[in-house]
Amino acid sequence: MEHDRITQQVLALAGVTQVARLVDQVSKTGEYPAEFLTPVINSLFAFDADSTAAIYGGVVNLKLGLHNLSALLANRDGPENQELVKYVFSMLYLERKFAANPQMQDIVHSRLEHAAVKSEHFSSHVNEVCQSLSGIYQDTLSTFKFRIKVSGSAQQLENPLNADIIRALLLAGIRSAYLWNQLGGRRWQLMFQRRKLLDRAQRLSRELGVV
Repeated sequence: MEHDRITQQVLALAGVTQVARLVDQVSKTGEYPAEFLTPVINSLFAFDADSTAAIYGGVVNLKLGLHNLSALLANRDGPENQELVKYVFSMLYLERKFAANPQMQDIVHSRLEHAAVKSEHFSSHVNEVCQSLSGIYQDTLSTFKFRIKVSGSAQQLENPLNADIIRALLLAGIRSAYLWNQLGGRRWQLMFQRRKLLDRAQRLSRELGVV
């Protein structure tokens, strides 16, 4: 099952959703679960992964994303999912702008290759790595007319470290959205194939002991 197209699409979309949930958490509390932040940040440096799961270091590292993706697909209009929906669709939209700009893609790829050196010991250098990634996001994706608006606590959003983590996460979210499109994922599927995506997300979650 791991290699079929729908499963791969769900894993990529779970990457986007995991980022959305982490952005929401950091913006409101300034806290985050490192075991889920690390894999999505490190996905930015997975240049030659041999599978979708490998980009995140294994399906288990997308547990948070799969759980929240299942919740979103089951009840998109639920008040608890409002911010999540906003961030997911904003990242999917911004990724399409990015995909239409080959020059920006080249710049981001080149700068990520340089930043990859700092990622080798990410767990002990989270601040430094996120600062580098934040700079990439500011110089590229944030120059589009459309910008992702992050809601949360003013105290948390004004903290430079939190701001860097959020921008680094958004860059990782765009990477997952780009992967989703590479795998044939399209926004219309979220409406017309919602049940199919939901069933696969729930199945993967159950295998991880989440739902």
